[in-house]
Amino acid sequence: MSLELQSNPQGEPSPHIREQENDSIQVLPPADRGAAAWKFIFAAFVLEGLLWGFPVTFGVFQDYYSRQPEFKTSSNIALIGALPTSIYFLGAPFATPLVKKFQRWQRHMVVAGWAICVLSLLAASFATTVLGLMATQGVMYGVGFSLLYFPVLRMLDEWFIRRRGFAYGILAAGGGCAGVGLPFLLELLLSKFGYQTTLRAVAVGVAVLIAPILPWIKGRLPTSNHIAFRMMDMSFLSQPLFYCFALSNLFQSFGFYIPSLYLPSFASALGLSGTIGALLLATNNLATVIGQVCVGYLTDRLQNILILVFILPFVSSIAAFTIWGFANSLGALMAFSIVYGWFAGAFAILWPKFGSILSEDPQPVYSMMLLGKGIGSIAIGPISAGLLNQPISAGYGIGKFQPLILFLGGAMFCSSMGVVGWPLRRRQTLS
Repeated sequence: MSLELQSNPQGEPSPHIREQENDSIQVLPPADRGAAAWKFIFAAFVLEGLLWGFPVTFGVFQDYYSRQPEFKTSSNIALIGALPTSIYFLGAPFATPLVKKFQRWQRHMVVAGWAICVLSLLAASFATTVLGLMATQGVMYGVGFSLLYFPVLRMLDEWFIRRRGFAYGILAAGGGCAGVGLPFLLELLLSKFGYQTTLRAVAVGVAVLIAPILPWIKGRLPTSNHIAFRMMDMSFLSQPLFYCFALSNLFQSFGFYIPSLYLPSFASALGLSGTIGALLLATNNLATVIGQVCVGYLTDRLQNILILVFILPFVSSIAAFTIWGFANSLGALMAFSIVYGWFAGAFAILWPKFGSILSEDPQPVYSMMLLGKGIGSIAIGPISAGLLNQPISAGYGIGKFQPLILFLGGAMFCSSMGVVGWPLRRRQTLS
């Protein structure tokens, strides 16, 4: 069957596909609206919350594993949680073209990825060594999530065109919502039932909650074996504006995870309880959810995205230098969690807009931003370890955390300098 995709004068896909063999018209569901589009984004939100929320709340497991006799002597416990996110971030430039090439199998990829995630959690529940947990809860889970998630991103680009930024904001908010309540739930389960039962319970929960919404995860546009495969458009690599975006994203990534890693330790150093540390992280995640949805809404309406490229990291920088640096009470730490979560957490919502500015297909640009995020998230481990070499004392950053806070503020400030691409964006618009 030969398919001819019709376009309207604005360059957007027409809601009709002409089937030349029988001259019938297949009506496509509308983009940016309608029940099918909102069912898809709801299902994607649930997938993000349940599947991405689990690895990003690994700190609860890390604390638990480090206290168990069979695991506590290992220095590789942190790698269990780092592996899934690293596979997702660093694998993005390789996964994106594969999903594009085998687009007709994208729904099968989603189901297979979901099944692998469930099986990885079940397998991890039988692991008795850190190496076994790294292979299951780490590598296996990361492969499953990546296999599932990149097809979902491609489908989202089909369903949302004019409101794409808002849709990405809703999608990303799923992980933030999970980050608000999931740590408390996991901590409760681990303390009462241990890691084996907890992992099995999470596996059952992921299977039961995701299975009913899988039929809603589908693309808007039809696929055909007779549509020629085209190589990915990488021409954006020759555009100077791409490197402004990429460097801004890289600097933002160097600092982004520092508060989520060290706010609980900072609170403990002030004499606050461990529950307060979890509360600070939950507050940060809740602010991130609100910020992502708001910024996603704005990206669909702002003509020059570089305004947000400057504002989001610059405010994050000021919050780090002032609020966190001088914090000596719960109120100050809560204020920092809210401001930082809102502005720093929303930066990733700019990535789809970067893609639509630089290329007809936003996914290759998005994958390069993920790669930069992965580099930053891996590098911050050894960087932060080298900065935390002072004793706790009175004064800025209570002494011990002063170099780390200065590094965070500096990284965010450097990220805000991506605004120097403003003349390049104006030149691109004029041309």
